[in-house]
Amino acid sequence: MYLFLSFFATMFYMADKTKKTNQILSRGVEDIVVKKDLERLLNSGKKLRVYYGIDPTSTKIHLGHAVPLRKLREFAEAGHKTILLIGSFTAQIGDPTDRDAARVPLSQKEIEENFQTYKKQASKILDFSKTKVVYNADWLSRLSFGDVVRLAQKFTVQQMLERDMYQKRLKEGKPIGLHEFFYPLMQGYDSVELEVDLEIGGTDQLFNMLAGRLLLKEYKNKDKHVLTAPLLEGLDGRKMSKTFGNTVNISDDPDDMFGKIMSLRDDLIIKYFELCTDISDAEIHDLKEGLKSGDNPRNAKAYLAREIVKIYHGEQFAQRAENAFDNVFVKGGKPEAIKQVKIKKGVYQADELLFELGVVASKSEAKRVIEQAGAKMDDKIIKDWKQKIKVKDGMVVQVGKRKFVKIQIV
Repeated sequence: MYLFLSFFATMFYMADKTKKTNQILSRGVEDIVVKKDLERLLNSGKKLRVYYGIDPTSTKIHLGHAVPLRKLREFAEAGHKTILLIGSFTAQIGDPTDRDAARVPLSQKEIEENFQTYKKQASKILDFSKTKVVYNADWLSRLSFGDVVRLAQKFTVQQMLERDMYQKRLKEGKPIGLHEFFYPLMQGYDSVELEVDLEIGGTDQLFNMLAGRLLLKEYKNKDKHVLTAPLLEGLDGRKMSKTFGNTVNISDDPDDMFGKIMSLRDDLIIKYFELCTDISDAEIHDLKEGLKSGDNPRNAKAYLAREIVKIYHGEQFAQRAENAFDNVFVKGGKPEAIKQVKIKKGVYQADELLFELGVVASKSEAKRVIEQAGAKMDDKIIKDWKQKIKVKDGMVVQVGKRKFVKIQIV
């Protein structure tokens, strides 16, 4: 009897392990190199070294970055050794992936300023008692010129030029910087230094990650697997980018985050549920079928917005954000809690005031918003960007439908 029960307990354990492996290798996954080998490793019970790298090219981590971060967390929760790599050296080169022109390299000062808050932001997703943070300047900055030459010997110019962005530039007569070829070498060497079993990244990083697979095999005779996560489009369907103004940053305040999600294109609702939430696959399937049958997309987006705000700010703030959104967009009122911005007493030109209050990114944007009748002062439309405004304590400035600030005189 004991052997009989032991056999079934073992079978149940193996079935559960296989189910968990299938889950971790399916949702939020585009492709795996090599899938059958990685499945076998995971089912064997071996604890893998897994990493995801991110270059600090801006001060914000957005939902697009969060997709592979969430996958890294899954491996950490499954007991694997996970590493978050900050590209403190590679950011100085600039990843040419998906670029129709060379990136402007960042200075060391800019890089340091950008990654100061990365760990704090990433802690909204990762448990750093389970995930180690490393900086690739610690080893890449120590490579000699001879080391770099030996790295370069592992690749050909033809391999580099086969990449789509280089072909596009060649056709358009745009320059290709020789330094751009070094980027996949540097990212690839990260795998050698860390001796990882698996690298996670977006589909746009496949070439760079495969470079690491090749180098790790050459230098350490070790196989590295590659897992690509789908790229998450921005709110308007284009690439999620600060340049397009279509990002949802994980550090956005709850009201702004909720409002942004409500502006999401309808055809992206299900993809955001799949990649950005913990909602079950079965429930997502029901939501998808409901939308096909004519359910109101607004209701699905409100549910999506609640879930995303809840992940990064908690249940209470998610409910408040929804109430604030309904108050403004359904009832035509103002948010219950309006952000206060301190400003010196005086007279400001309208465009300068909007910029000073932080409701626009630049004075040129302020001019454009005002010319389109998109800015209000105490519910009155600002008609001229040259208008002189004497600020008073408690004045409410509104830009667009979602941005409200209350002036606090100092």
